[in-house]
Amino acid sequence: MIRFIYAIFGLLLSTMIFQSCNDKLDLIGDFKETAVVYGLLDQSDSVHYIRINRAFIGPGNSLEFAQIADSNYFNQVEATVSEFVNGNLVREWILEDTIVENKETNGVFYAPEQKLYYFVTRKCNANGSQQMNSSNPSDLLNSLNENATYKIHIAINGGKINVDGETELVKDITSPSVDPVTFRFDFIENDGSYAANSLKANVGNANVLNTTLEIKFQEFGNDTITKSFQWKLGEAEVTPNGFKVFTMPGENFFNLIRDNCSNDPSIFKRRFSSIKTIITGGSEDLYNYITVSQPSSTLAQNKPFYTNLTVSEGSRVVGIFSSRYTYSVDKPYINPFNNSLRMLTVESVVELCQGPITGDLFFCSQHPADIGTNYYCN
Repeated sequence: MIRFIYAIFGLLLSTMIFQSCNDKLDLIGDFKETAVVYGLLDQSDSVHYIRINRAFIGPGNSLEFAQIADSNYFNQVEATVSEFVNGNLVREWILEDTIVENKETNGVFYAPEQKLYYFVTRKCNANGSQQMNSSNPSDLLNSLNENATYKIHIAINGGKINVDGETELVKDITSPSVDPVTFRFDFIENDGSYAANSLKANVGNANVLNTTLEIKFQEFGNDTITKSFQWKLGEAEVTPNGFKVFTMPGENFFNLIRDNCSNDPSIFKRRFSSIKTIITGGSEDLYNYITVSQPSSTLAQNKPFYTNLTVSEGSRVVGIFSSRYTYSVDKPYINPFNNSLRMLTVESVVELCQGPITGDLFFCSQHPADIGTNYYCN
């Protein structure tokens, strides 16, 4: 150990001696203009955002540069996304820029405003609602084609820098576990113990899968408020064309309900509203990018670099142009397809309204089948 300390000290001393021979130390070095591009296409979306920024370097405090928006933007950006089916160009979109104000303010870089580039693939009706009827040929024409290949071309500062990339779409993600007609969430066993409910997902051609439940309920007091929270079931690497099972421990469900209730003393009643299942799958390129970009958990500092983008000679590019797909099923408490079924099993409803974890929170059931019970909402 003593020899190791001496060796380190000697290395530091020799470094200081060699550096003292120079009047100036160039920390900047040779700099190549670097484009930062991040875009994920999702066929479940109608508006597709692409982030196109520049990396910056220069004398002075980098933390101060990071707070200046202009330091992160190129002077001129012209970008297009093109759709190819069987090698033939079908459609092409010219990206427009916009300013959004949803960036977290607790980071190093400027916030909450940021410039993004976008294109729209679905038309809107006269009242502003989207044309979502998949049986309408016009709607299909204006959505992304799951069988197409999409290419992006970005010309920066009049073509001095050119960035290109392409991706196929993630598709065929479904879940037989959340059938909109027959499936019910069951968090209680017949013997009264907490159940470990399972949610099975068909992963399609995804390589990574993330599943979340969005849970909503209403609180009635001086005001009627809709509360919601997300129950993260996990994220995992998956094998394309296979399936993945996520577990939903019943005790966790009731504890999360309790943790997300307000402490308002005026509340006299709560009613369950819905559970939305959200399954998001990512492409192989996206999975590789996420894996490589994770912080190192070892002392090794040499990390591999990954991008599926190309750039013209003399410049650099970091980031990714890839795809994901979001499959979601929203199940209201009272099933609109069959009013005799609740979204929760009877045992789960009773536990919510009268159980040891949430029984003192004034939950009640508004389902007609529960009229006459001591947990029906009056």
